[in-house]
Amino acid sequence: MSQSLQDTVKLKLTEVIKIARARSTASVQAATIRENQYWQYKTFKSNYSPQLSLDGTLPQFSKTNIPVIQPDGTVEFRPVTNDNSQLNLGLTQNIGLTGGQVFLGSNVLRFSDFDRRQTRYNGNPLVIGLNQPLFAFNALAWDRKIEPLRYEESQKKYKEDMELVGRDASELFFSLLIAQINRDIAARNLSNNETIYRIGEGKAALGRLSKDELLRLKLGVLNAHKALAHANVDAETADLQLKSFIGFSEANQIKLILPEDLLTFRIDKEVAVEQARNNRQQAIEFKRALLEADKEVAKAKGENGLKVNLFGTFGLTNVADRLPGIYADARDQQEIRLGFQVPILDWGRSASRIKTAQSNRKLVEARVKQAQINFEQEIYTTLRQLSMIQDQMKTNAEADVTASQRFEIAKKRYFLNDLSITDLNIALQEKDQARRDYVFSLKSFWNAFFNLRVLTLYDFATNTKI
Repeated sequence: MSQSLQDTVKLKLTEVIKIARARSTASVQAATIRENQYWQYKTFKSNYSPQLSLDGTLPQFSKTNIPVIQPDGTVEFRPVTNDNSQLNLGLTQNIGLTGGQVFLGSNVLRFSDFDRRQTRYNGNPLVIGLNQPLFAFNALAWDRKIEPLRYEESQKKYKEDMELVGRDASELFFSLLIAQINRDIAARNLSNNETIYRIGEGKAALGRLSKDELLRLKLGVLNAHKALAHANVDAETADLQLKSFIGFSEANQIKLILPEDLLTFRIDKEVAVEQARNNRQQAIEFKRALLEADKEVAKAKGENGLKVNLFGTFGLTNVADRLPGIYADARDQQEIRLGFQVPILDWGRSASRIKTAQSNRKLVEARVKQAQINFEQEIYTTLRQLSMIQDQMKTNAEADVTASQRFEIAKKRYFLNDLSITDLNIALQEKDQARRDYVFSLKSFWNAFFNLRVLTLYDFATNTKI
């Protein structure tokens, strides 16, 4: 903005929301959470891609004494000085469908005996292998179902968080707007009371106003001073809260513009619920929660029964005095291993874990059903509120204009001695209350409108997805 720090910045509701979404701490936090979820999703996807790694030990030097068994069975300690250096290059690939892993590798080991001035090389130029659990819980398969939902949920949650920023900015906007209007009302009331009191002094001097009525007028001036002071404090507090939220400097002076251009639209309940189911993260959260409960049941069953693991490798191996020698005329090597574990007696531990997981699954299902009911009911309630507020807005606007006109007429009648001070005060209070009712109804309308956007992630004013 081009204004200096001391200029008064006039802002509309839409401008305040736009600034909040661009500069507020809440918007930065929402963006950070979304970014973190993105990188977590990238981490998940990497589990299904080949992983290439290089590790080794360069060098592993050792100078010590080791026990050596002699031909007669005795033990003698002999000094040794050697180095065992090795390098391993490996490529691994997880198998999402089965939960196993295939791997491809190559390694070389260099042994140096410094005492005997001897160097030997040992290596596996190529090794291909498989490590496959059988009848086991497959975490990779379950993650493939759940993690994409979690990522999609995070993207929709970001949109909801930004809509919440807009709704919160609207709340603070109207808090400051109402405080500013109350301050303006208090200032006008003070001016009106001072004018009426001066006229009352003139009437009292002519004997046309009793001392009691003049004191009541003076008390009205004093009360108006107190009301203005209180309104100033409230306005300053609301001003700081809004500035803090949208990232404005305290030196910026803000004057808010009353958002009287209301949106006119009617919303079908079923359309609103359908949009919410399609757009909100909570709908995906329900599905993810049930899948995670199913995952825990499968995990409890898979980890408590027969466990079998198949491991096998095929490759080439060789030894040589020089490094190139291990790659010439290498011999083949194979290894296959089938291990198993069968629980025979666990005193009901396995069955208890399965029953616990199944019970938790039922609990999650019940909570999801209740959450879905609350999910739809919240939308219906907001729609009823919005419809009711739309119907009341015209009445409140007319009441505001009528009460203001009535007060002006009452003030003129009082100046002509045609109205009592009590009736004048009643007209003043009705004017102020009508103005406040109108502004509060505006606040209720916009809050309901922005709340509906949060609940559905749909803009019914333009009939577009957010």
